[in-house]
Amino acid sequence: SDLGRALEMDALHNSHAIEIPVGHPDEVDEIFDAISYSKGASVIRMLHDYVGDESFKKGMNQYLTKFKYKNAVTEDLWESLGKASGKPVLDVMTTWTKQMGYPVVKVSEKQEGSNRVLTLTQEKFCADGVQEKEGSFSWMVPVSISTASDPKKAAVVTLLDKTSMDVTVPNVSPDQWVKVNCESVGVYRVQYSSETLDRFIPAIKNKTLPPRDRLGLQNDLFALARAGMISTVDVLKVVGAFVNEDDYTVWSDLTGNLGQISILLQNTDGFEDFKTFSKKLYKPVAQSLGWDAKESEGPLAAMLRELALTRLGKYGDEETVTEARKRFENHVSGKVPLPADLKGPVYLTVMVNGDETTFNQMMKLYDEADMQEEKVRISRCIGSIKSDELKKKVLDFAMSDKVRSQDTVFVIGGVTGTVQGRELCWQFVQDKWTELHERYKGGFLLSRLVEVSTDNFVTEARAKEVEKFFETHSAPAAERKIQQSVENIRLNAKWMERESTSVLKFLRSQ
Repeated sequence: SDLGRALEMDALHNSHAIEIPVGHPDEVDEIFDAISYSKGASVIRMLHDYVGDESFKKGMNQYLTKFKYKNAVTEDLWESLGKASGKPVLDVMTTWTKQMGYPVVKVSEKQEGSNRVLTLTQEKFCADGVQEKEGSFSWMVPVSISTASDPKKAAVVTLLDKTSMDVTVPNVSPDQWVKVNCESVGVYRVQYSSETLDRFIPAIKNKTLPPRDRLGLQNDLFALARAGMISTVDVLKVVGAFVNEDDYTVWSDLTGNLGQISILLQNTDGFEDFKTFSKKLYKPVAQSLGWDAKESEGPLAAMLRELALTRLGKYGDEETVTEARKRFENHVSGKVPLPADLKGPVYLTVMVNGDETTFNQMMKLYDEADMQEEKVRISRCIGSIKSDELKKKVLDFAMSDKVRSQDTVFVIGGVTGTVQGRELCWQFVQDKWTELHERYKGGFLLSRLVEVSTDNFVTEARAKEVEKFFETHSAPAAERKIQQSVENIRLNAKWMERESTSVLKFLRSQ
């Protein structure tokens, strides 16, 4: 989601504010990233929720009318929306656009009769869990709170405009959950106690907690665990409650978060245990949807089927691999062509579990494909083949004239699904750096290349190696991305050191 992308990048020390001065033309492409686009959009969505739909439209109308055929600055928009709503929009929004980052709102609670009293405390959220000096960052945070009695409606709306405040939520029984950041509209993380989290588990299982709240809750948990603020084992216990999940957007975000854990655990002897845990999680939704589309289903069901089958295939689920191979052979022989929705999961499954024959069949499909969409689909999964020699062939293929220049980076990234694949990719990028830099030097694809080739390493030694390489291979258009990737590698290393033993112990007990 837009919000998820923004929160992930904006938690890094090498982030930037939405509004930022630019000193060199090469910086422009780099500045238009997930902060400018995704955080910008998310902050506007939060503002819309804060002032209300009617006031938002009225304020926008006043702004557009007043500055028709004229220049305007950001503050002019905040002023118009403030006048229309009667709320301190300029003061609130300045804290969100002029400084980088965002807060984590920590929640402690106590029951007083039929009321729940929450103590909300804000501090800057950092991906590494290291706290800034107290008072150096502060936000005016629009806070909405929902309860189990009426999950989709905010029971209390307030503005957290200081470090800490108490909020009373009326008519809440001791066993009911109370959710801060109703519908996950706010651009901030929320941290609950273990006891509070336990109350959410039945509501996730029976889906009485709305989809956006289920999505936001697990996204926050993974980020807090990565920062070392909570235990990853506690997060995985909550993840088990998503076994009945049927919402594609929730699954998509959860899959991305589990994928990050998967990448880290590939470096341990417990990766098979993680695959077993994941297969149990995805199997029920895959079985309920089946392989073939039903007449009455919508596009989200098709997307969810694709997601679940892809994961099961990637993690080597026997039934899924057998069925994918059968359908692939029928497709290649021309007996039963694969529908577009199944090509992604089938292609990836046969490649991850395939050999040189499978690879050659897939390359033949690529050469014969008329549609660019099909070529892109194939080229992005061929790097999943197990063999290192074939992975090297894929990397050479990525640089050939058979692949469009704008697709090369994604084909290179396709080999990074395994530990050895990441080693090969990084070496390849170093060897070909002059050519790659010349090809992409001024555009966003250079930043993307740095990301796919370095982001998922897990040792301090590797972080230093990446730093050292780019000290002697200048890339002004990707400078911030290089710093972010090195920061991510160090976050991965800290997680491995802190969490891997307890996570593996938990997975083996399942």
